[in-house]
Amino acid sequence: MTKTDMMETLVRTGRGTPMGNLIRRYWIPALLSSEIAEPDCPPVRAKLLGERLLAFRDSKGRPALIEEFCAHRGASLFLGRNEECGIRCSYHGWKYDITGQCVELPSTPEAAPQVRITAYPCVERAGIVWAYMGPKDKQPSPPEIEWCLLPESHRFVSKRLQECNYLQAFEGGIDSSHVAWVHRYEMDVDPMHRDGKANEIIKRATGVHFQIEDVPSGLMIFARRDADPDTYYWRITQYLFPWFTFIPPFGHHPLGGHMWVPIDDENCWAWSINFLPDQPLSDSDRRDMEAGKGIHVEYIPGTFRPLANKDNDWLIDRRAQKEKRSFSGVAGFSIQDASLQESMGPIQDHSREYLMPTDRAIVLARRKLYESALRLQEGIDPPALDAATQHVRSASVVLNRSVDVKAWAEENLADGLSKQVFTL
Repeated sequence: MTKTDMMETLVRTGRGTPMGNLIRRYWIPALLSSEIAEPDCPPVRAKLLGERLLAFRDSKGRPALIEEFCAHRGASLFLGRNEECGIRCSYHGWKYDITGQCVELPSTPEAAPQVRITAYPCVERAGIVWAYMGPKDKQPSPPEIEWCLLPESHRFVSKRLQECNYLQAFEGGIDSSHVAWVHRYEMDVDPMHRDGKANEIIKRATGVHFQIEDVPSGLMIFARRDADPDTYYWRITQYLFPWFTFIPPFGHHPLGGHMWVPIDDENCWAWSINFLPDQPLSDSDRRDMEAGKGIHVEYIPGTFRPLANKDNDWLIDRRAQKEKRSFSGVAGFSIQDASLQESMGPIQDHSREYLMPTDRAIVLARRKLYESALRLQEGIDPPALDAATQHVRSASVVLNRSVDVKAWAEENLADGLSKQVFTL
């Protein structure tokens, strides 16, 4: 295996590719439930892993995800009619139910049972329609990530278009060292991050030491900074296969996380989630999230494309950069990250990168993804299919220097959803 071979494998997720086969073994967040809000609503295009799909909600309120094109002569079903428990093609009236079965073929009714298009099973959790795109006999139980199991009042979920390969976006979610640089001024004013005791430590102690633990769910990433002469500040990030990241919390603010889902090899959906395990989000927090603060964004109206994007240089403000109101000149946590990741190009040229010890989590995550994809070709199941392994939480904590942080995490974070939130 060469690095070129590995990276080429990791960035390709289309049908039949090693990574495409791996990712299809998991429940995939396809779209927000609100995008198909009511029975017989207009259908919605939903491209995933290079497949052009169509989402709709049938007359019984059931979510569906089918291929976009009619089996007859390839017309888009987006132009069809969602009615009477199916999508009817506007060209010649062929109609398909949520399983992809043709249920009406007006010109030759007896042929309908022989006609079927691709369809994927769907479930709804946390205001998201999840689809399973893998082998039918390998379908896992639905996701049990903490925020999936909470009442709607306790969580906020958004998604945005990110115009680059999923891998370079995902890697930002497990890179704890960049926080001290690109976010160093934003964390003091952003309503979802300010006033945390950890902020000053992060900005002061830019040198970070990493320890990585391979766990059944993925990786547990320990980022250590000096706090006081007798203590370390630890930011503990959870990476859950294949694309979930759990952000170490800031002060009293809601917990956060991301999902990075390929649309195709040059674009992805960046999902952002905030939640509180034991109480509803406050009205002010929800207003801030809806306004695009914290890890959320402002949109071009009517789309999921951020208002600040590559076509307008992410609205970079050189005066704010010079006046130290923004380190990069770009505003907002998510767009600060997205601007840098998109600036690498649609697919980063990994042959030119120069990795350092602070990139160890990225190196190990790549290796684990790659090895899991290869093992799947040998019939070995990938990690974290069992929903019980998804009961993980991140942490932000100061510990005495004598404490074994891995032992501490084993006691307080492994299957720790019933335990206190550790935040600073």
